[in-house]
Amino acid sequence: MARLTGPLMSVDASGKFAGSMVFSKWKGRNYARQLVTPKNPKSAKQTGVRGMMKFIADRWYYLTAPAKATWDAIAASKSISAFNAYVGENLTRWQEFKAPTEEYPADETANAITTTQVLTGGQGFCSIGLTPSGAGDNWGFAIFRDTAEIVAPNWNNCIAVIPANGATAVSYTDSPLDAGTYHYRASVFNTDGTLGTICADASEAVT
Repeated sequence: MARLTGPLMSVDASGKFAGSMVFSKWKGRNYARQLVTPKNPKSAKQTGVRGMMKFIADRWYYLTAPAKATWDAIAASKSISAFNAYVGENLTRWQEFKAPTEEYPADETANAITTTQVLTGGQGFCSIGLTPSGAGDNWGFAIFRDTAEIVAPNWNNCIAVIPANGATAVSYTDSPLDAGTYHYRASVFNTDGTLGTICADASEAVT
């Protein structure tokens, strides 16, 4: 970033110039920078991280006071808020392909519950119906998708993380999709960080 005096032969300047530069002012100082077009890429890895981040951030509101309090010590040790400690730890767990946890540290002693998935394809979408094998402390579902058989589900091919509702079936609509065949796998995970058994690969045609 370059500081300027009298940019463009003027006393002041702001905005784009020649589709390559931007003139602006920061704390009373004129400056120029390269014009950069914002991007919002949606690679599998980015989608997997964003999906989990949204899930855990939204779920913080529903945590009990005792559950939130378990994050206080690690938060204090890092001089951050309990919320930030909770988000950071759970994103680290996710990139190690471990389920998130409501409390710190993760207990991971729950029984691994299995998931049944039913796929229904349509024009530009696929609906995924998910039913856990039992109630337990089901917290959410991780949904994985690829255009080929999913041999190794992981955070980097996860396309959505959605809340569970006890033993009740839930559904997710994956859209918009180009016409083709898509493969899916899914797993329920518990509040203590236990990742359930990931269901077998299944495919569905989208028109």
